[in-house]
Parts: sequence; C-alpha cells; structure tokens
Amino acid sequence: MSIAKIMSGKVVSVEMDDSLAEVKRIFDNAEFHHLVVLSDYKLVGVISDRDLLKALSPNLDSAGVTARELACLNKKAHQIMSRNPITLLPTATIKQAVRIFNQHKISCIPIVDPDNKVQGIVTWRDVMRKLEEAYQKT
Repeated sequence: MSIAKIMSGKVVSVEMDDSLAEVKRIFDNAEFHHLVVLSDYKLVGVISDRDLLKALSPNLDSAGVTARELACLNKKAHQIMSRNPITLLPTATIKQAVRIFNQHKISCIPIVDPDNKVQGIVTWRDVMRKLEEAYQKT
C-alpha cells in the first residue's frame, strides 16, 4: 500500500529564521508533534515538540523567569531543527516507512516530491492506526 494513503496532507511549516517563540506558539495551539522547516518551499529540516522542549527553559512559564531564560525564545528554528531529514516519495510503501522507523530513531517521515517539496508527513502512529484497521478486518 502506498504511503500517500496514510500520510497527513495538512502539514504546518516554519521558515529557518522563524523564532522559537513562533514555533512554541504553533505547538501550544496544535494537536500535532512535528513541524517541517522550509527554505524556498523546499524541506530543509524537522522540529518536533521534544526538540522545542529541550531548547526552552523549564522556568519559561513561571513568575520567576529570568531575562536570560526568556532570550531562548529569540533563537531561530534552524538552530534546533533536525537537518537533512529522512524522506520518502508519495509512491513509497508502508513497508518502507516501517523499515525506516525501525532503523532510525525518528518519529516522523516527511513525504516529498522529487523536487523536495513537502506533500505530507507520516508518523509511526499513522502506521500503527493503519495496522489496527487491517487487523480489525480479519
């Protein structure tokens, strides 16, 4: 089965020079865990909510937050993104995605066209949902 059948086609992106304040705002208002980073409409990186959490001070939302801790919000997306992410074409199979998830410590795979423009994103949860559907049919 083609990966395009299970990928999420609605992908939220940021630019390389967007601030971590913007990235945080997106994650705070979203129900997803990954953003793609684009440059000239092409994929250059991925940021997970965990990447953001590691980059921010744990005191950020507290009354005792310092100016230095607030300054981390001025960092740029390119400073915390995972560069050169592993990708698949929309014609790839779910089996190929499973192999990649098992071989690499990643939780999402951007789906790109031959020009490296993002078409969607697949997470290991998407694969698990599809597997559950298949088992319910048997």
